[in-house]
Amino acid sequence: MTEPVKKLLIVEDDAGLQRQLRWAYEGYEIHTAANREEAITAIRAEEPQVVTLDLGLPPDPDGTTEGFATLETILKLRPDTKVIVASGHGAHESMLKAISLGAWDFYQKPIDIDALGLIVARAFHVHALEAENRRLAERAEAGAVLGGMITGAPEMLKVTRTIERVAGADVSVMLLGASGTGKELLARGLHDASPRKKGAFVAINCAAIPETLLESELFGHEKGAFTGAVKTTEGKIELAQGGTLFLDEIGDVPLPLQVKLLRFLQERVIERIGSRKPIPVDTRVVCATHQDLDAMVAQGRFREDLYYRLAEIVIRIPSLAERPGDAGLLARHFLQKYAAQMNTGAKSFAPDALAAIDAWGWPGNVRELENRVKRAAIMAEGKHVGAADLDLDGKDDPLPVNLKAARELADRKAIRHALARAEGNISGTARLLGISRPTLYDLMKAYDLQP
Repeated sequence: MTEPVKKLLIVEDDAGLQRQLRWAYEGYEIHTAANREEAITAIRAEEPQVVTLDLGLPPDPDGTTEGFATLETILKLRPDTKVIVASGHGAHESMLKAISLGAWDFYQKPIDIDALGLIVARAFHVHALEAENRRLAERAEAGAVLGGMITGAPEMLKVTRTIERVAGADVSVMLLGASGTGKELLARGLHDASPRKKGAFVAINCAAIPETLLESELFGHEKGAFTGAVKTTEGKIELAQGGTLFLDEIGDVPLPLQVKLLRFLQERVIERIGSRKPIPVDTRVVCATHQDLDAMVAQGRFREDLYYRLAEIVIRIPSLAERPGDAGLLARHFLQKYAAQMNTGAKSFAPDALAAIDAWGWPGNVRELENRVKRAAIMAEGKHVGAADLDLDGKDDPLPVNLKAARELADRKAIRHALARAEGNISGTARLLGISRPTLYDLMKAYDLQP
């Protein structure tokens, strides 16, 4: 897909400054406007992704009335436009109002071209990311991308990209991760992104079924095969014909049944309990576990030959604590979901709740987070969910012994948490961290972080 042209609209009534800004940028298609009417015409005709806007426009060049009216009209016409507002000395109140109206960022006059260039470049980057997110969301609604996985963490995005790459290859995939990290969601996403998506996705939790019944659940049985077998029943493997079979908690399959699973994987045929008739089955196998299968193999509790049949591709899923920023992102999603479902008054998180969400270690991962948010949506008395509603008291994560490494780890986590809470807004992130925007830019560049 061809990358769209990056269009920048400069709204500035000072002709000299307008020329200075026009020639200060490379790589953008530049458009200019000197008043509200020209600006709105350019917005309609060119649809620029980013706008720099001086609030002092004629006929009110010494005030802000025209500037604010222009800002509101731009965002009404194109809500996704990143508007960067100009601030003169002593215009703190105007800046606060501009941000509250939806401005993306601001710059200080007199202009520092290099600093403004960074802000503009970041605005284009965020606009492109948001456009991509909207595209992915539309595909997810159509059932085409990883089952609607919600994440902004590079660690998890790496996992989803890996799954997208292997989805088209008809190989067995092993998902390794703690309970509650979204293994079934990723397995379903792999199925939806594969050529088998028109077939059935059949899931079975091997740990939730008694050992005596697991073989029947997997392979099916004939009528009269055992006491209580009143009719012939197809097993999960057979039901997944032409589709995907997801074996959750594969480490809990007993050794005798592992032998039968291995035969199926080698020969792609099964026999129902009580029958000697081989039934060919064409299904893709995806399995998952939170256990250490390498250790189980070494201890003789899991067959090595079965392990290598199941683990043609191994994908390790990070815990929620290893995905800085995702807890806040997911918490907002769950709050919106359950507030709408249960018609509660809770609409957003109070600052202490967001801080508690960032600080908590989430031993139960996404499942724990969802349960806490669901309970908080019910228990919250006002519009804002507090830390007490979530029943969180916070925890400090252990830091490395090396001081430099500890500082870098703390900086990375703090910046990514703040970016998530500020929803990618650089000025908001800098305010949360208590540092200047240039300092934040330097840190993000040093740590190779993106908003």
